[in-house]
Amino acid sequence: MKLLVLGAGGRLGAALLREYRSKFDVAGFNHTQLDLSDFGAVREKLRNTSFNILINAAGFTKVDLCETEPDRAFLINAQAPHVLTEICEEKNARLIHFSTDYVFDGDKHEPYTEEDQACPISVYGESKLAGENNVLAAKRQNLVVRVSWVFGPDRPSFIDAMIQQAQENQEVDAVADKHSTPTYTLDIAAMLPRFFDENVSGGILHFANAGQCSWQQYAQWAVDCCRDAGFPLKAKTIGETKLRDMANWIARRPVYSVLSTSKYTKLTGVSPRTWREAVSDYITRFYPKK
Repeated sequence: MKLLVLGAGGRLGAALLREYRSKFDVAGFNHTQLDLSDFGAVREKLRNTSFNILINAAGFTKVDLCETEPDRAFLINAQAPHVLTEICEEKNARLIHFSTDYVFDGDKHEPYTEEDQACPISVYGESKLAGENNVLAAKRQNLVVRVSWVFGPDRPSFIDAMIQQAQENQEVDAVADKHSTPTYTLDIAAMLPRFFDENVSGGILHFANAGQCSWQQYAQWAVDCCRDAGFPLKAKTIGETKLRDMANWIARRPVYSVLSTSKYTKLTGVSPRTWREAVSDYITRFYPKK
């Protein structure tokens, strides 16, 4: 089995590439090596590369920038996945495409299942949903994996920024009225091989660590873990702010976008570990090296 990871320089793609090197025949392309907005280059390079599984962890993920550059957002997040499906059809390969909780509007206030109607409220969410539809419209059993609040050691994320602020400032705040679930890149890497077999049905799959939290609770737990590990911090308590206070944001964000993982558990017999366990593991394993 040969795997090819797109977006290998990103937070998720880099984790997948690293974790699979000892287990699979795997290669990867980062943005410099393969620009998904250049469809001619994509077709040429991928047609000349051998793989059975194509994992697309690339995308235009800057939510506010998508609002001001919608053409680019749809080019990379929607049209490029369509090109990838065509190439996978030609090569008789399976496409695993990563998407986002931002395809939902946040009005449900209980975990979203794969059967819930997507209704994005931002250009980013709209472009990602269009990409999902293009991937799933193909004849093969392609898989769309929706994840939320992805964090890991390969590129800084929200909690890394919060920890840095807590190390440098006496007062740090985070949004307390927006809820979802963190998802650890190492846990994504551990679960994904169960779906490499093309006999496993495709479609949409939600994956996140168990539980739910606000950004403020997320940041507070990360700071607590750092404090328990003996890292010097100036701020030990994360204050609360509101979504309405985020004046610099352009795009609307869903206030609630927790993903239900009941389908994943039913398929695999395994429940994801809690987000608190995952964050603690991340800080314990990787922060001493930072």
